[in-house]
Amino acid sequence: MLLPNIWDVGGAKLAELLGAKAVATTSAGVSWSLGYPDGNKLPIERQAQLANDLVKAVTVPVSIDMESGYSDDPVLVSENLKRVLDAGIAGINIEDGTGEPSLLAKKIEAIKRTASAMKVDVFVNAQTDVYLQNLVPDENKAEETLARATVYSDAGADGLFVPRLNELTQIAQITVGTRLPVNLLAWPGLPKMADLAKLGVRRLSAGPGISQIVWQQIAKVTEVFLATGDSEMFAQDSMTRGELQRLFANREVNSIVPVRLPLGHMPGLCGDRRNRTTLETEVIVKEKCKELIQCQKT
Repeated sequence: MLLPNIWDVGGAKLAELLGAKAVATTSAGVSWSLGYPDGNKLPIERQAQLANDLVKAVTVPVSIDMESGYSDDPVLVSENLKRVLDAGIAGINIEDGTGEPSLLAKKIEAIKRTASAMKVDVFVNAQTDVYLQNLVPDENKAEETLARATVYSDAGADGLFVPRLNELTQIAQITVGTRLPVNLLAWPGLPKMADLAKLGVRRLSAGPGISQIVWQQIAKVTEVFLATGDSEMFAQDSMTRGELQRLFANREVNSIVPVRLPLGHMPGLCGDRRNRTTLETEVIVKEKCKELIQCQKT
């Protein structure tokens, strides 16, 4: 399986349209898009909201990158997971980072107990950072990874994610040495998925790679625009408005939408452009929801 990791609803819709069999988030991409650094800084409430939005937007299975679970306490990790499971996700990714393998094992056990109590089936992809964080000398990495794979499998993990593993002999050693399906991170030097599959790899994830390319493109375009004011570049290498509108055409408008607006832009006052930005109110838009949205566009 190929997973083009995404970080928002738009990316998930696009991935599904392009043929992705499932969508998974990238913790880095999600964090950056919401203004946080990667590394367990994202509020769990934002993660749960995103999970809910993704599941509602696509028909393919959704997996959420939970980083390390946003706590070192397995009980709190399982409580955090409840908010995401309520959305109807199919799987999660949870990492050991620089922590002890026994800690992630306890988290996995707690997660599986919580899922069972909720009567839901969730695929737990256990990520080990032996290679990513360079936790042991190179000659010991495969052996250490396999030792952790056994611990995580015994705890109830359903898959093993080994980011930054790209040496072919070690890939084969690990896929043969664990009963868990092995997931790799797209990384320079890796062969294509068809060749990885021959070595026993079951899944290849884009990780933060797509988001990093997008951010670089945003930086380039913004820099040129600020320096030159050139409008012609916006006709190059871009999706048309029509294409994007069709992508989201089936997304229904909520019948009740809380919107915080200046009083000068209240429903029925579309033509009123008076400056009332200091006077704001909570407007619950019901019957005039579509009218209001159109008003905001003009």
